Amino acid sequence: MANSRLVYSTSGSNTCGQCNKPLRKCDCQQPLEHATGHGDGIRIQLQTKGRKGAGVTLIMGLAAPEEELKDLARLLKTHCGAGGTVKAGVIEIQGDKREQIKSFFARRGEAVKISGG
Repeated sequence: MANSRLVYSTSGSNTCGQCNKPLRKCDCQQPLEHATGHGDGIRIQLQTKGRKGAGVTLIMGLAAPEEELKDLARLLKTHCGAGGTVKAGVIEIQGDKREQIKSFFARRGEAVKISGG
């Protein structure tokens, strides 16, 4: 329906309440999936490419501010007994710790998917 030339509709407002732009052009509100972090869920992946064979476990899909991600990374590092960091909204834990991280999130009641090889 993006290509239709609709002139009038009674289906409600298509404008944002904050900036009065059309919803498809509004960037002041994030979609509900990304705001809550339940869109794709939390994904855990092992990555060795570009790391000279050293494996790093990546935790993606967490929609949280940078400070909360750093606190969560600290908890994960102590749980796994490994080093790690937060880069661009992705938590990196050194080594293949996928099962330990999955059990960590399972105890917190969060759904986790292990993706990749």
